[in-house]
Amino acid sequence: MEDIISQAHKLLLKKRLSVAVAESCSGGLISCLLTELPGSSQYFLLGVVAYSNTTKNTLLGIPFGTIHKNGAVSGKVADYMAREVRKLAKADCGIGVTGIAGPTGASVNKPIGTVFISISSKNKNSCRKFRFSGNRTQIRKKTALKALRLLINFLK
Repeated sequence: MEDIISQAHKLLLKKRLSVAVAESCSGGLISCLLTELPGSSQYFLLGVVAYSNTTKNTLLGIPFGTIHKNGAVSGKVADYMAREVRKLAKADCGIGVTGIAGPTGASVNKPIGTVFISISSKNKNSCRKFRFSGNRTQIRKKTALKALRLLINFLK
């Protein structure tokens, strides 16, 4: 875990890029990992934990229609979260994460462990869907680490 944190830290510093994060199912864990090392204030601008649909709408500007049509746990919502938190913070990169960590909230189409992670910059966007196994704590940790790996790959 320390290796992935260190890689993200070094890459963000080397490229002189800033990042902002909007998290739902990870509950702030991505922000926590990104601020683990000294000097993170040079790149980490904002972390938002937006669990409720109302917060996703009022703070991040995600239309309720998008949330209702696609579901709060969807690629569309993750994309909005990444893009809007990036704009809100005036960051170079945004990370948006939404998912179902469990043990409740699952459906037939979206079982526990379903997670969408989106990375956004001014010129490109990448969203991926995952299905992580484990309990709530394990799913949250896997989500946060995968988000950092995706950020590293996005920036390379």
